[in-house]
Amino acid sequence: MSYIPRYIDQQLEKDLQRKMVFIGGPRQCGKTTVARHYARKNGYLLSDCYLNWDDAEDREKIIRNRLPADTGLLIFDEIHKYPDWRRLLKGLFDKRGHLLKILVTGSARLDHYRRGGDSLQGRYHFLRLLPFTLREISNSESNGVTKLLNFGGFPEPFIQQSEIESRRWSREYRTRLIRDDLRDLENIRDIVKLETMAIRLPELVGSPLSLNGLREDLQVSHQTVNRWFTLLESLYYLFRVPPFGSDKIRALRKMPRHYHYDWTLINDPGPRFENLVACHLWKWILFMQDSQGRDVELRYFRDVDGREVDFIIMENNRPIQCIECKTQKKDPSRSIKYFNLRFPEVEPIQVSLEGDYDLITGDGIRLISANRFLSGF
Repeated sequence: MSYIPRYIDQQLEKDLQRKMVFIGGPRQCGKTTVARHYARKNGYLLSDCYLNWDDAEDREKIIRNRLPADTGLLIFDEIHKYPDWRRLLKGLFDKRGHLLKILVTGSARLDHYRRGGDSLQGRYHFLRLLPFTLREISNSESNGVTKLLNFGGFPEPFIQQSEIESRRWSREYRTRLIRDDLRDLENIRDIVKLETMAIRLPELVGSPLSLNGLREDLQVSHQTVNRWFTLLESLYYLFRVPPFGSDKIRALRKMPRHYHYDWTLINDPGPRFENLVACHLWKWILFMQDSQGRDVELRYFRDVDGREVDFIIMENNRPIQCIECKTQKKDPSRSIKYFNLRFPEVEPIQVSLEGDYDLITGDGIRLISANRFLSGF
């Protein structure tokens, strides 16, 4: 299959003109493919510029500092596994950065390990690459929303488009991430309980997350459960969305929600669709942070009376959009009407999985189908 253009491609080209670029994100979401495509597109030979730490010959070149000279581009894949990688990159950039473009890719651990020191401060831009969303695949796929729901956004299962292979991929992916990547970050004594938690979490998507409930079920401390969640976030297995609070509403302010980058883990159609929308919004927010430095974040709303809106997009600590998800086309929910009355300056949007429409109700609430709404992200 030919290369599917990714949303970071143009920003990558721009950022490499001035600094090193690090590409992080979930494993198997296409980071190496993006880097290799950039090299080929710009006329570089991969044999001259691409070094993979997991390759024995390339690893020896890196350790001995026998790197290709005068190539114009060096791509380092998984180099964060090398204990002295920061010093190597700092030296390269300081000495040859005006002549050499340096592109660094790696598994989700790159994002974790790069924070271990500030020796590279000011020398690189960091771009996060997440799985496919509708805008990326809409030119090559009909019924894109349905296919994303069924097969997920990771390139391998999406391209195969087999539900059986998608399920096999998800199971193997989770096992490798927990039993390989996670152990590289921290010594987990009870890996079985952590994996048990990971298996259960998809059932809890879309509801406020009670760490205390998980603690009781797993018979571990609250601190342990919270640390496990933080590690799973570091590895891009899931992300948490905190609640939105304001003096105008009696909102719950403590328990976050969580969502998975691989939404095919979720069996219930409603929460799976909500997770799909969450990943589109989250991907847009991270890209706005990485490429434009915007102070944007994702929240959700739930009050003591049970009213809730799935997503609130914030910018500069102020809500700018509220988004409710429905599997079927319906009139605006009472929750989004309530939120609209309390925050009339915030754009209210209700997205449904079915249909093909985009309209505004008499009270100013936008009703839009998923295929139209998600294509904007």
